[in-house]
Amino acid sequence: MEVVALELIRQVQRIETRNEYVLFAKDDADRQCLTEQSNFKIETIPSYTYADWEQFRLPKAVRKNKVDFLHCTCNTAPLKLTVPLLLTLHDIIYLEKVDFKGTAYQNFGNLYRRFVVPKVVEKSKIIITVSDFERQTIIEKLKLPEEKVKVVYNAVNKRFNNNFTTDELTAFREKYNLPENFLLFLGNTAPKKNTPNVIKAFADYCSQTKDIIPLVILDYEKSLVEEMLSESRLSQYFKYFIFPGYVPPSEMPLMYSSATVFLYPSLRESFGLPILEAMGCCVPVITSNTSSMPEVAAGAALLVDPFKPQQITEAIISLLTNNETLNNYKQKGKNRAAEFTWEASAKKLLSIYETMHG
Repeated sequence: MEVVALELIRQVQRIETRNEYVLFAKDDADRQCLTEQSNFKIETIPSYTYADWEQFRLPKAVRKNKVDFLHCTCNTAPLKLTVPLLLTLHDIIYLEKVDFKGTAYQNFGNLYRRFVVPKVVEKSKIIITVSDFERQTIIEKLKLPEEKVKVVYNAVNKRFNNNFTTDELTAFREKYNLPENFLLFLGNTAPKKNTPNVIKAFADYCSQTKDIIPLVILDYEKSLVEEMLSESRLSQYFKYFIFPGYVPPSEMPLMYSSATVFLYPSLRESFGLPILEAMGCCVPVITSNTSSMPEVAAGAALLVDPFKPQQITEAIISLLTNNETLNNYKQKGKNRAAEFTWEASAKKLLSIYETMHG
């Protein structure tokens, strides 16, 4: 959500000069992400907690600055506002199911959203979401009129490309001790990321393959993977798991470009931005046939049932054993990613702003 907000704000700053904007931000390190300009003011609001910042400090700042309307970009908004509200509702997964299998931070965030979202949705003049799938889900779940919910697609930054030299890629691999070929998976403790099924699918791949390509899992604990493997598979296959730790966003284009295949068989997504990021870097993608992912991939990724690890295994083997198929998905993905630009998304957002202002 932070990536989407920053990308759109930067594009609005670049292309829009007629109106004045106030960005309300917490007084922390994130304040350095953006700079002011003649028609764009940044006001920092101190606070200890996000709930306090959003529910009490933000409405006061809105009144003080006498804005015409407020756009809240990350699912939630103040419950009491004196101006019209435009809400970006990325998803409503937290309204569908809460199993408390995530971290304490994730669980608190889900509970906060479950309380706030149904109330602020009613107060919003317009709601923006990020895919046609999520739009229909929101309309049906929250019983909203169709004209109230608009779609502004996410996009992919142009820095996600494969325009790296061999020396740059070699230096990157050496920095993180990565092999020449590997599968890439963005590890996450959130249940929807489907990590247990990915681990099982990769272990099954190892059991069926002589020349095993390792699996690189970013920002994930080794111990969690160890717990998912049987004793026999742990002894045989754990050496094929690579844990480079945290890789900063600035280096993710290099990470994608170094990978042989990107795995993103999530259980549920409102969009799935990493799909496009990997495609932009010319990496073939395996993703899910559920929720928004077929809409985003549009035939440019290999689709699997994320609840069936054997399908993930079969997709991995299909790509790694057939160069024609591998290269076909590389090119399809590259072409698909090029269709999503932040400039186009920002222009659509600005057209909605005109509606709000009117």
